[in-house]
Amino acid sequence: MAKNKNTTKKDRPGPPLPTEGLSPRGKMFAGAGGALVIAGFVLLSFADALGRNLPALISPFLLIGGYAAIGVGLFLPPLPPSDPSA
Repeated sequence: MAKNKNTTKKDRPGPPLPTEGLSPRGKMFAGAGGALVIAGFVLLSFADALGRNLPALISPFLLIGGYAAIGVGLFLPPLPPSDPSA
């Protein structure tokens, strides 16, 4: 069976344009969030089984705050350039 020559792919779209990565501020927030998550898990390892000591009370806030900081860091735009003449 012969190929149909009318089905060539001339109008095929090109590769997608490159996108921006994380902004420096976003990298800082994501890094700080990762550090908070690690600190939360380390602190959680010192919690007692009933959850009645200080590490058991603090670690959930560190974990949630760390994950929130990572999420904010992913969508944080870069700072606008400052005008030194103003």
